[in-house]
Amino acid sequence: MSRVGRVERTTKETSVLVEIDLDGTGKTDIATGVGFYDHMLDQLGRHGLFDLTVKTDGDLHIDSHHTIEDTALALGAAFKQALGDKVGIYRFGNCTVPLDESLAQVTVDLSGRPYLVHTEPENMAPMIGEYDVTMTRHILESFVAQAQIALHVHVPYGRNAHHIVECQFKALARALRYASERDPRAAGILPSTKGAL
Repeated sequence: MSRVGRVERTTKETSVLVEIDLDGTGKTDIATGVGFYDHMLDQLGRHGLFDLTVKTDGDLHIDSHHTIEDTALALGAAFKQALGDKVGIYRFGNCTVPLDESLAQVTVDLSGRPYLVHTEPENMAPMIGEYDVTMTRHILESFVAQAQIALHVHVPYGRNAHHIVECQFKALARALRYASERDPRAAGILPSTKGAL
């Protein structure tokens, strides 16, 4: 059974198309108009082994906020759609990823309940190209709200802003991959004592 999500989101500020295949090979086709964000979404697809297409046309003449936010909302909705009924998945996933001097620890529960805990070093450089580093938390908030997952992201240390953000996306990709994979010992079983996720 194919686990694919496709979401189109159009507002006066942006037009977004996201397609994700959870059982892919990490093939990506990303274009948001924000170079560093494209790089991060590419990391998400490649390290999660998700086939991921993202096409966003946003009001970049204002700034990148709406483009980044609306893409994250659509991505979360597409991920939730692709998960389907969640029967037979592991549900929980975690990964720790270093990137030179930076380290990210990510834990996820595909719980059906949106919750985010996010910590990263303070006093980071404010911009990476056209990417405002304060958007990382907002991306995660937006993704979590639509995907309806519990997500804990902790970066205990790091100096370089590029590395601090990138290791978060790589660890997120792996944690989502592990949580969404099918558990061969739990075929046909919903991983919840409540009977609902």
